[in-house]
Amino acid sequence: MQNNTSFRVRLQKLGTSLSNMVMPNIPALIAWGVLAALFIDSGYLPNKELSTMVGPMLTYVIPLLIGFTGGFNIYGHRGGVVAAAAAFGAIQGSNVTMIIGAMIMGPLTAWLMKKFDQAVQPKIRPGFEMLVNNFSAGFLAFGLMIFSFYAVGPVVSSLTEWVSQGVDFLMSISLLPLTNIIIEPAKVLFLNNALNHGILTPIGTQQATELGKSILFLLEANPGPGLGILLAYAFFGRGTAKSSSWGAMIIHFFGGIHEIYFPYVMMKPAMFLAVIAGGVSGTFTFQLLGAGLTAPASPGSIIAIMGMAPKGLMPHLVVLAGVLIAAAVSFAVAALILRFDKSEEDSLEAAQAATSAAKAQSKGQALPQASVEQGISQESVKRIIFACDAGMGSSAMGASLLRDKVKKAGLDIPVSNQAISTLEDTDYTLIVTQEELADRAAQRTPRAIHVAVDNFLTSPKYDEIVSQLKNESVSTVAVEEVATAEATLDLNFIDEVVFAYEQAQGSATMGQETLRAIFRRNEIKIPVISLPNTDLHEHNSKNIMVVTTIANQAAVQAAAPHAQLLVVDSLVTTPEYDKMVARMHK
Repeated sequence: MQNNTSFRVRLQKLGTSLSNMVMPNIPALIAWGVLAALFIDSGYLPNKELSTMVGPMLTYVIPLLIGFTGGFNIYGHRGGVVAAAAAFGAIQGSNVTMIIGAMIMGPLTAWLMKKFDQAVQPKIRPGFEMLVNNFSAGFLAFGLMIFSFYAVGPVVSSLTEWVSQGVDFLMSISLLPLTNIIIEPAKVLFLNNALNHGILTPIGTQQATELGKSILFLLEANPGPGLGILLAYAFFGRGTAKSSSWGAMIIHFFGGIHEIYFPYVMMKPAMFLAVIAGGVSGTFTFQLLGAGLTAPASPGSIIAIMGMAPKGLMPHLVVLAGVLIAAAVSFAVAALILRFDKSEEDSLEAAQAATSAAKAQSKGQALPQASVEQGISQESVKRIIFACDAGMGSSAMGASLLRDKVKKAGLDIPVSNQAISTLEDTDYTLIVTQEELADRAAQRTPRAIHVAVDNFLTSPKYDEIVSQLKNESVSTVAVEEVATAEATLDLNFIDEVVFAYEQAQGSATMGQETLRAIFRRNEIKIPVISLPNTDLHEHNSKNIMVVTTIANQAAVQAAAPHAQLLVVDSLVTTPEYDKMVARMHK
């Protein structure tokens, strides 16, 4: 099992290193796509002068940017400069777009530069540092430029042509949709960026230069399978998975953050069949109708996808058709799975916790916890970093959520997000990452404090982190009293439920809507409202139940000492709501 884990980590690292060269330069690819869509002869605004930039930008600018980025990731600016120079040789030595060549020469040149400096710089005599450094970099760049011109450029050109012919062959025999059997599960296992930007984007860009569009830009970016999964949970799911699916749907489909639906798939492994069915049917529709995009759609939002569709109504409609067909098929399969599912897990949080426990046990590890034993305090944490595969998307949203909590708590601790590959091993750093990526983050930054979560958007650990940073603790007696209260709370004697908040109302409002949906589904007529702590004195009686978090518990108890109290880890995804309803119906 350890070998499997190591292989997965190595595979993620390889894929991430490829995607990390392309993803920072996606804006340049999008700019090129817009330039071509507008100003070429068949574009929306044909312009002979401006269209002259289309070819050189794709031939030179984008590969050079990718080569520089690959070198920079290995050895900073010095590595980036020699990498770009070496990549230029591959560009001139080929007759196709040399994105793949730049992805090879960039890291290779920077790595050689780094090794040379490590061996030579300690031996340089004082006063000769600049001379040796400049000439060594120049001669290395020159030598590898010649090498890439004669070797890398022609070889990669031939390989690219073979791969393109292979894609054409798969399309000619209608087998391209079968690639989604690999793509969809790999996405859920956090290889989405590696697949899309490390493999499909370079090949798709070459196709787009020849045909004006490429179906490869749609294979991973298609939001249809994820939309179908979330719709199925919205109509046939149970508990908080059902209640939270609507918000996740908006973030996924319009925001393009696909990671948000991954936990909904992993909580029921049979859901892999649904996303595979949706991906295969969507790609089949794209191929049947001749759909494609002019440039990569990043993020995978329906807005970005439609924006990169070729000119005209029909090209947009066929793209939309593939997305909707994928969503419909994924929804149908997922709905059947949920309707015939007999498991007792009806909470997204409970399922996520069970999945994490199983993974940790299989690895022979304890689950990473945000606990006092890890030393989370204002003295030990000077900055917080949310780290994910690409350093964008879900980690940016998680960082935003915790940043707001930290700010409301009056703490002056910066919260940011970045890619795991760019993390630096420093002290006084708390790194929050997803469970699937925890091994990589821990290997790269062993000196940091690590917290693993199942979902950046709904983790209950954020309140615990804030509480520990404020040096707040709940006594053992208090914990036992809360646990007893949660076990004995009876909705039959409750006239109103109040969600209390200190300053930020967002989580309280989302929790309020979650509980209202559960009440409506179970035909419970108890009103549910949200109020700031300062207004709780008007709701201080035994027939009122106040719902709050651990971080806000003390303030609520002071404001409404006579009300019944339900303390939860997360106002949005706690399993306690369903447990209360179950006790009410007994």
